[in-house]
Formats: sequence, C-alpha cells, structure tokens
Amino acid sequence: MKKLLLSAAILFGSVGAFAQGGLGYGLRAGVNIPKYSYENGSSESNTGFFVTGYLDAPVSPYFSIQPGLSLQNKGGKRTISEGSSSGEFKQSIMSLDIPVNLVAKLPTGESGNFFVGAGPYVGFGLSGKNKVKGNIGNWGAEGETDVKFGSGNDDNLKRTDFGINFLAGYQLTNGFQINAGYGLGLTNLAPNSGSIKNRVWSVGIGFGL
Repeated sequence: MKKLLLSAAILFGSVGAFAQGGLGYGLRAGVNIPKYSYENGSSESNTGFFVTGYLDAPVSPYFSIQPGLSLQNKGGKRTISEGSSSGEFKQSIMSLDIPVNLVAKLPTGESGNFFVGAGPYVGFGLSGKNKVKGNIGNWGAEGETDVKFGSGNDDNLKRTDFGINFLAGYQLTNGFQINAGYGLGLTNLAPNSGSIKNRVWSVGIGFGL
C-alpha cells in the first residue's frame, strides 16, 4: 500500500513538471456497474460507486495528461441453480486505483468542451465481502465473509489489478461536467485456475478547474 501511494506521489510530481501552463484539478463521482469476465462468459452486474480526484496537466491547448486517485467499488454476482446448489453469490470489492489518462478536449464555442480519453490504471484491492443467499456448494449457506486476497489455495482474488480505462463527457465553462467511463481489466485475478477479470461501466458528474 505504501509503495502504491509513493508511486502515485512520484507520478503526480513528474506530470506537474512536464505540464505546459498551469495545472488544473478536478473531482468525479458517480455510479459503477461492475461485473466479472470469465473464460466462458461473464457474471451479472453489481451496482456500486466511484470517487476520483485527478490533476489536469495540459501538454497543448487540446490535450492533457490526467493522473488520478480513484476509490472504486467493483465485483460481480451470480445466480446459481445447479443440483443441490441454489441461490445468489455476490462479491463486492473496494479498490484504490491509479489511472493515468491522455485526454483530448474538443471546444464547442463559449459553452464548454467535449472530452475523450484513455489510459492505463493499476488497482489495489483494499477490502471485500462475499455474500451468499441460499445454499451454494463450497460457499455454504446464507451469510457473509471477508474476501481473502492472495494466490493461495484458500484465497478468493489476487490483490493487484492492471488494465485500461476509457472516459468521455462534456464540461461546461463553469467547470461542471457529466462523464461516462469503462474499465477493462487485463489481469487474471483468479488465485489458481480459471480466469476472472474486471469489467466496469460508470456514469457520473464532476467538477474541474
């Protein structure tokens, strides 16, 4: 965790030194609609939230680099009815992500500008809950347990994630913005066998200066 925050501090400092003109900053928040991608399909979607603070470092009048820190609610759920197993399994994860986006700004006169962007992110699982309704195989009867992070036989997910995120939106001249995004997880989070990858749609509002 300390290494992650130190890396973020170094990254922000480097971007600030590279920027042309004054640094801007902003805050985005809204609703996440996350799910998992498996080898042969995907889970159902959860509903969560996100809060992202970011710097806006202009490299030209129409392009900026935007590094940020983002608290992301991810996960997925499955409805199971197989043999003696019947019920719903839901996994909710809190992750601290560090995205770095290259953002293009498309002015629309004096009213504001459209923006589109993309870039990599690295995420670190902070905590999580497994929730079971019904009776589902190895997960047992209805109840709630903490997610175990790691690569061992008894673990649920790997802690560190890496992927690419995409964003788009519109910002008014007063700074208010609406935005949407998509997170494409590239890391296989399955501790041992199989494949589990994050897929996260988001929509929200924000403010930038």
